[in-house]
Order: sequence, then C-alpha cells, then structure tokens
Amino acid sequence: MALGDSYAAGAGVPAQSAGLCMRSDRDYGHLVAESLAPRAYRDVTCAGAKVSALTTAQTDAGEVVNGPQLDAVTPEATLITLTVAGDNLGTSDFGFGDVVATCSALSVTDPLGTPCRDHYKNTLGVRLDSAATQLDSALRLIHSRAPRARVLVVGYPAVVPDNPEECLGKMTVTTGDTAFLRSVLGELNDAVATTARAEDATYVDTLTPTLGHDSCSPSPWIEGLFPASPTLPLHPNATGERAMARAVLGALDD
Repeated sequence: MALGDSYAAGAGVPAQSAGLCMRSDRDYGHLVAESLAPRAYRDVTCAGAKVSALTTAQTDAGEVVNGPQLDAVTPEATLITLTVAGDNLGTSDFGFGDVVATCSALSVTDPLGTPCRDHYKNTLGVRLDSAATQLDSALRLIHSRAPRARVLVVGYPAVVPDNPEECLGKMTVTTGDTAFLRSVLGELNDAVATTARAEDATYVDTLTPTLGHDSCSPSPWIEGLFPASPTLPLHPNATGERAMARAVLGALDD
C-alpha cells in the first residue's frame, strides 16, 4: 500500500490517473509492487497532500479530490510506504515549490543576499515541527490499523545540490538562498526520519542515492523549475522515481 504526496504519486510522470491527484503508474510504489509481486496493491497517493490528508479528505474548490488516505489502511496490509510533510512547508498545495517561488520572487530585491531566508526567519521550522507532530500521530494510527505491516517512511531526494554555485544560471534564486533551501530540505528529512524511528517505522534515505542528480545537475533525476522530462517542477522524473524505488527495495533487504 502506498500513501503520500506528489513525490510518492510520481505526479506528472506518465501515465497519469486519479485526476488532480496526478497518480503515476510509474511512481516508486508501483515499481516496488512490480518487483515484490504482492497479492494485492493499493495506491492512494495524491499530489498536494499535506500530513493532514492522511486523516481528512483533500479538497479543491470545495470538491473532494481524495478521501482520507488512512481509510485505505486495513489489518491485512503487510507493507506500507509513505512520503509526506514536504507540502507542509508551503501555504499552498505546491508545498516546497511554494517556498522556491517565494525565494525566486524575492531574489530581485537583494541579488547578493539571502532575502528568502530573511523573509521566512524561523517560520519553516515551526511548520516542520507541526508536521512532525501530525506525522507521529498518523504513524500510530497506521500501526493500530495494520499491526502486521512494515511501515517505510520514504524521505525526499536531492532536489538542490550541496554546492549552491552549481545552480547559478539554472535557478532564479540567490546563491545564499539556494543554500538556505538545501538546509530546509535537510531539516525536512531529519524531522521525518526522527519521527519515523520514534514510531517504529523504517526511514528510507533517498537523498544519498540521488546526490549528483539534483535539479541543477547536467543529469537530473529531479527536474528544475522548467522540467525537461515529464514531471512537476522540482519533482522526480521517471528516473528519479526508479531511484526512489531502488532505495525502498534496498531498505527491505536490510
């Protein structure tokens, strides 16, 4: 069973289904299921899902886009994958992309500084703390509903490189704020990992295996603001989803 947001859904990667959820049949959950060949597999991932979407319906303009994802969890489940919390960084459904858009817009106000970091101050840390608390509660619910299931909380890949200068001319964000964005992603993965381990779930690191293939790389597995391969901006392309699937399968072997 697969739960989570656009990174779990493979949003934008062909072939798509589930309307605004933009669920791909090449998302990492499907690829893992193809490898394991279980008796049954269910994917309820959805683009734009914040942690709250695990327990409440996602809506758009008042219309239900996706039901509460945990409603799909049953006692028969034996393996559950989950990627969520990135969308909690933003105020819109674009999540981390919302933050990058703000950084891009602010870059003209101080091209040599860190206008985005100065704008957000500790706001994103507060949002992450709240998301981690919600995720902790959701993981407890998952364990109670599927006591036999192994739960894998899958982290986020290398969207931005460690060296911000690699994004010069490729991302309309100041070098200082590119470093800020990289630190935010690190804090996101750290928060998710800590919460997963505290609730007896396995954390799957997808950042390490995607290093060198970030959105500013000449060989990106995570696309930039203007994707050259089918996917959403700053999201894994088909190769990136395969890399995430390999990381999940590797974690199962540990």
